[in-house]
Amino acid sequence: MTENEIAKIVVDLCIKIHRSLGPGLLESVYEAALVYELKKLGIKASNQVDVPLVYDEINMDVGFRADVIVDDKVIVEIKSIENVIPVHKKQLLTYLKLSGRKLGLLANFNVELMKDGITRIANGL
Repeated sequence: MTENEIAKIVVDLCIKIHRSLGPGLLESVYEAALVYELKKLGIKASNQVDVPLVYDEINMDVGFRADVIVDDKVIVEIKSIENVIPVHKKQLLTYLKLSGRKLGLLANFNVELMKDGITRIANGL
């Protein structure tokens, strides 16, 4: 499956979850629901993934923790906040660059319509 195919599935599932649960819950609730829904479809998904990195010559066991990684290709950052600010998008782009992945989705569930809460971030895709 390509990154774009995965992204479409994730967006559809985020909309489904948002319609069912509504806005304003803890990020961990939406994260767990998304991983559950992906696994129901037979798609590999892991949450709270420790991602190592190398800085200069220092190996760091945990450089950052990704909310959800889908099929080892797409990082999904889950938010439940009033407003996404530019640094949230930059943070996801940093995660993509450091992990060598090409596509990320920033999903803010604290919105009236989920389609307004999803931002696609590409890293050389």
